[in-house]
Amino acid sequence: MKFYTYFLAAALLLILSACTSDSDVEVTDEAGNTAEESSGGDLIASYATDVSSLDPAGQNDLPSDQRRNVIYEGLLYLNDDLEPEPRLASDYEQTDDTTWVFNLREGVTFHDGTEFNAEAVKANIERIVDPAVASSRANIFEMVSEVNVVDDYTVEIVTDYPFAALPNYLAHDAGGMVSKAVIDEDYQNAIDEGGADITLDEFYALRSEGGTEYEAVANQVGQHTGGIVEQKPVGTGYMKFQSRAPGENVVVERFDEYWDEPAKLDTITFKVVAEDASRIAELESGQSHFIQGFDNAQWDRIENHPDMETYPVYNLSNEYVGMNTQKGPLQDKRVRQAIGHLVDKEAIMEGIYYGVGRTMKGALQEEILGYNEDLEDLDYDPERAKALLEEAGYGDGFDLTIMTNDTPERVDLAILLQEEFKSAGINLSIEQLEWGAYLDAVSNGEHDLFILGWPNPVGDPDQGIWPLFHSSMQGTGGNRSFFDNEEVDSLLEEGRRELDVEKREQIYQEIDKILVEEQPSVFIRQAQSANAIRSEVEGLYINHFNKPDFRNVTINEQ
Repeated sequence: MKFYTYFLAAALLLILSACTSDSDVEVTDEAGNTAEESSGGDLIASYATDVSSLDPAGQNDLPSDQRRNVIYEGLLYLNDDLEPEPRLASDYEQTDDTTWVFNLREGVTFHDGTEFNAEAVKANIERIVDPAVASSRANIFEMVSEVNVVDDYTVEIVTDYPFAALPNYLAHDAGGMVSKAVIDEDYQNAIDEGGADITLDEFYALRSEGGTEYEAVANQVGQHTGGIVEQKPVGTGYMKFQSRAPGENVVVERFDEYWDEPAKLDTITFKVVAEDASRIAELESGQSHFIQGFDNAQWDRIENHPDMETYPVYNLSNEYVGMNTQKGPLQDKRVRQAIGHLVDKEAIMEGIYYGVGRTMKGALQEEILGYNEDLEDLDYDPERAKALLEEAGYGDGFDLTIMTNDTPERVDLAILLQEEFKSAGINLSIEQLEWGAYLDAVSNGEHDLFILGWPNPVGDPDQGIWPLFHSSMQGTGGNRSFFDNEEVDSLLEEGRRELDVEKREQIYQEIDKILVEEQPSVFIRQAQSANAIRSEVEGLYINHFNKPDFRNVTINEQ
């Protein structure tokens, strides 16, 4: 039928062309645009969660990054092999162990018409680490000691110590470039609102010197920073900000002056639809073209529908059961190993996750440098678990509490573990908290066990392991197992500094072996994101970080 339709259309075009002698005639739409310029369509993308911030220095959450990703761009991005490639940089090189030079793409403008240049790069990186901004993402560039403008289109970045993964970290969303004009306006507003008796130039000069004098000014103006950037999210991306209705939607429109090929879509509306069933119903009816997130039990429903298609993505993230290594019986690694032997990962994958995702062993996904397919993980062995508990002096059993938030799959996992642990004499109580209270509790060490996930937003083993297990990151930093191991600390620090790829790989493989032995966490599953589209949507690409790229998307209505 589709071929027959195309045949009729082609025949009609031949007839029309024969009826006119004007070979240069143009077909226009109602707005007077030529066929080449006519509407690319308005795409509706529905998400369960609202954006928390449109500022790259704002909240460190995936739902916000998924929206920001169309507005902002960084110097580099990561390809499918997780290798850094130029975006706003045209090329780069490492000139010594701690110095990197980036040549910038010329002719790039921000959405407000101002120029992208080396001064903008300097302004953005220095803003992320500025104590006055207090960005939750400051750690991404904590190793940067200097950002030097060499000329208009050349910038030099110097680190405090050799940091092999710097290009990967520059591809992080925290490296999204905001218009310097907006950054300046934001700081000026903060100075005015904070009542600081200082000019903008004096503020910048004082910031570059640091010290107690700047700390005082930062405290005075800090609570007022970010507001202007939030109101005016101005980047260089292929879509520019149009409007936001908190709790409802964010709307962006095509940036026609984009330095590369402009997007085909006219607008994208990022809509908030909280309930899974409602998002799927919207996709079925055509009210939404694309949805992110749905219960794993719904895959068959979507895949069997003639107008819907799934778009699964293996994320660089994991689901794990963490243990408070500084509390009660869990201080003994034999107890932690026993728990590892009581976790039936295969049963969990099938019973909880419906077979969606990959079973993990160790802390690294198979796409990440340092992944070892021959790593010997602890297998499911209740008898071995009982023997270890007997050896550790807990043969008569004991009580533990596992904390989780209200995510259904995590609650189900806690219930499954509760039943499984009974066979070894462990009485496991479940404490379910709302998200904010849950994070506070496990960050403060109030738990025995907990269930959580961890993303790797830079595609490098440093980000997959350092926050979770380096002793400096205990608590809110990510190390909610409160793990403190000198050998792991030393290897992690060595891994950051080692520039030889093969040596780095060996370092992280060694760390993973130690983590299996010490068992501060049981890594269960590499997540597989649940995305779905209407069949008329073409050209969508979603990367390893579950961030859609809409620049080549078209909506082909049948």
